[in-house]
Amino acid sequence: QVQLVESGGGLVQPGGSLRLSCAASGITGIGWFRQAPGKEREGVSCISSSGINKYYAVSVKGRFTISRDNAKNTVYLQMNSLKPEDTAVYYCATAVGISAAGCYAKGDWGQGTQVTVSS
Repeated sequence: QVQLVESGGGLVQPGGSLRLSCAASGITGIGWFRQAPGKEREGVSCISSSGINKYYAVSVKGRFTISRDNAKNTVYLQMNSLKPEDTAVYYCATAVGISAAGCYAKGDWGQGTQVTVSS
């Protein structure tokens, strides 16, 4: 079992930026998922343990960047040009099957961090 702790959420105006961090207890594929009120949880972005394979949802492609620092066992999600529709609780999770076409949550989840985009 991998322990995951997210940080970096907050309130930001439309067009602003935030960087989320996911500190993991081991080196593994990691994904960011989000859930808005009244909506199902959706995959946002994933990165393989090597950092070579990455996935981005169409809705965030070109605005969000996923990266990792394996020396710190930390995965980052840089979110730029934020929109009100990006408002959600963001979770990191262990992930498998990571490619440009998609990824799957494996089963270990963090507690979530709230991101609110509003003027």
